[in-house]
Amino acid sequence: MRRTATGLRAWLVQRVTAVYMLLFIVFLLFHFLLAPPDSYEAWHGWMRNSRIAIPASVFFAALLLHAWVGLRDVLMDYVHPLAWRISALALLAFSLTAIAAWVVRILLMGTA
Repeated sequence: MRRTATGLRAWLVQRVTAVYMLLFIVFLLFHFLLAPPDSYEAWHGWMRNSRIAIPASVFFAALLLHAWVGLRDVLMDYVHPLAWRISALALLAFSLTAIAAWVVRILLMGTA
């Protein structure tokens, strides 16, 4: 029963993060089509607004979580030797953590 719940949870995480990312991207497209920023300062000011910065942060968290679940499932399905699988999962976790730190740094630099 536990494996079924884990698979269902991974499936649900994939779907929820995909829907959120799609909605956020559609929002950005409509915003930039209707009111494109005329300068970097205008774009930067718009991104500093907490009504945009928080959903953008959630977008990147959803993106990294979506990537983790998807790539983890691919590695678990196609990398059969246990040592290679553990190594690949560790490399994936390290890479996604480094990307997350980079995103946090970029987003925090925008608010400074």
